[in-house]
This record gives sequence, structure tokens and C-alpha cells, in this order.
Amino acid sequence: MPVTSVEKDLDNLTITIVADFPVSVRRLWDAYADPRQIERFWGPPIYPATFLRHDAAAGGRSVYKMTGPEGDEHYGCWEWTSVDAPNTFTVDDSFADEKGNANTDLPTTRMDFSFATTDDGSRLTTVSTFGSLEQLEQLVEMGMLDGTKQAMAQIDDVLADLAAFATERGAEAQILSDTQVRVARVIRGSVEQVWHAHNDPDLMKQWLLGPDGWTMPVCEIATKVGDSYRYMWAPEGGGEGFGFTGELLEEDAPHRAVTTEAMIGMDFPATLNELSLTPVENGTLLSLVITYANAEQRDAILATGMTDGMETSYARLEGLLGASV
Repeated sequence: MPVTSVEKDLDNLTITIVADFPVSVRRLWDAYADPRQIERFWGPPIYPATFLRHDAAAGGRSVYKMTGPEGDEHYGCWEWTSVDAPNTFTVDDSFADEKGNANTDLPTTRMDFSFATTDDGSRLTTVSTFGSLEQLEQLVEMGMLDGTKQAMAQIDDVLADLAAFATERGAEAQILSDTQVRVARVIRGSVEQVWHAHNDPDLMKQWLLGPDGWTMPVCEIATKVGDSYRYMWAPEGGGEGFGFTGELLEEDAPHRAVTTEAMIGMDFPATLNELSLTPVENGTLLSLVITYANAEQRDAILATGMTDGMETSYARLEGLLGASV
């Protein structure tokens, strides 16, 4: 049981929870920065969480849903107001609708997370600040305090599962919903390097090739929001190629980019691709959340071996970044 103290301060409208863990601060921080890890303990055991967006950077957002035992879904969102990795971060935590929009009819809580080294590992201090005594009491009555303690009791198992999040693991696709898939991989290299590798046409032609035997003769990138991009691939020995095009919808360098993506010459609906880059202990966590029109399109594209092709590209990218260091 990692929680060592819980203090309710009615004068300052805060609840402070202290928890100790037998791991380094960096390991504990990464558990909160990585959506694959935090969703394994954010929420009581009977209400597991799924993070649909997780920008661990100042100005970023997180959107998550908790699924109850009857299949009921409850959404929440974070607004990241400050980040000093791996020491502190602050978010405004709100209830939300299924699109991730904050529910202003219910209280928003400011949450300050502080990480510190101890003789036996690390300590996490979480201070929740409420807008009024009524809001504090309302959220406690809704089970916030008990739910938080139950959630934190699950962190030990996540921290012990080092192999699941190691840099040695390849790209993995996780189905988030009927229409969403998250592909994640830790890439050895800094966030700035990985971002540059996604925005330099000459570099992209060297690694964004999928399986061996392909070239990328066309790489027209979008340089600002509203621009279109066009990528084309062709077999090395000649033959029929293929390509994708889309629009850059949102950009917050070097952490986040949102684009549409449609296969050139095909009638399939365009997907929405949300790329997030987060610094972690051994490199950069690349997270790509893809939203499809429906489950049929999702399954059809996954069946093409998309994830294997992405892994080949990311491994090739790591080789280029390693050569440049």
C-alpha cells in the first residue's frame, strides 16, 4: 500500500495525499507521463481508465474515460498548466463529456504533483485544491478520496512491470475504442530529434519507408496549420506505388501534431492522426492515436500489417538518430 498519509485541510480547501514507492523518481514520473502506464492505475479497480489523449507538456490536454462494471462510461480531462520534469506538474482536472469537453456544471480541481527522492526510492505528494468548501465536500461525497486511494494502490504493479514499457519493445497497437487505436513506442533519441525527423523531407525519405524494398520519391510536408502534405512510395525495382495526403490541423512543436490522412486514389474515409512526443527515461515516447470512421475500417487497416511496417520504420529512424549522435 503506497499511500502513507492523507490530510484534509478545510481552511485551505486542500486534500494532500503522500505516497512512497521503491523506485527512482524518473521511473515514477514516467508512469504518469506515459498513457499506457497511467491508465493502469488512474481510477479505482472497478472503473479502469483509458487515456484517449495525453499531452504531458505545459499547455497540453489529457482526455480519459473510466468504464464501470455495467459498461457505463465516465469522461474526464486535464489541462496541463505547468511541467518541470521529473519534479512537478500541475493540471486542472474536470469532468467531461465524451468529446473531452469540460463539464462546467461540476467542480474543477487543481492538482499539484510533486516527485522527490527518498532513502528508499521516491515520494509523490499530490495536493488537490478546490474552489470552495462545498466543492470539496461534494467531491468527497462522490467518492473522490476513496477512489484516489484505491487507484494509487495499483501503482506498485505498474512500476514493477518494467518489461512492458522498455525501449527494447517494438511498436504496439492498442485498441482504445470501436474507432480509435493507439500505436506507441519508445524511440532512443530526444524529443527534438524525433520531431525533426517527422518534419525534414530529406530525413523522412531515409526512414519513413515501412518494409524494406520501398523508396519515398515524394515527400511534400505541411509547414503550417492548414497546409496539405503528400507522401508517395514506390517499389525499389519499379512497379505500382501508393501514397497518402492530408491536412495539418494542429501543431505544438515539438510535442504534438494533428493531421488528417487519406489514401490517394481510394474512397476510404480519412483518418484523424494525433501524434504526441513525450520525454521518458531512455528516449522519447511516440504515441499516435488514430481515429477511424468505424470499426470495420479500423480492423481492415490493422490487418494490413500497418504496425509491423511502422516498427520497421521506427527501428530505421533509431539507426539514423544513433548515427547522428
